[in-house]
Amino acid sequence: MFYVLVALADRDRHGYAIIKAVARHTSDKVLLSTGTLYGIIKRLLAEGLIVESARRPAAALDDERRRYYRLTDFGRRVAIAEAERLEEMVAVVRATHLLDEPGTA
Repeated sequence: MFYVLVALADRDRHGYAIIKAVARHTSDKVLLSTGTLYGIIKRLLAEGLIVESARRPAAALDDERRRYYRLTDFGRRVAIAEAERLEEMVAVVRATHLLDEPGTA
């Protein structure tokens, strides 16, 4: 879910563009299926973290069947809070030297 929120942080996207953004942001470590993505979208919509966007690209660049999604202000705050939480966790890991080479901690 967090990766989907991050994919929507910089612009509205349709489903396939979200899948591609998540893959790109994770160097293909997270590959969402359409079924998984639309389950996540359904939950994010229900929780008020995203909404279907009324903004559309120019008609020549658009497919009317696509649904575009965007973060709500609440969704942006949730994504920021989660990013900050993860940042704090990484700081703890670094402080424990867990990621140092074996035998150097």
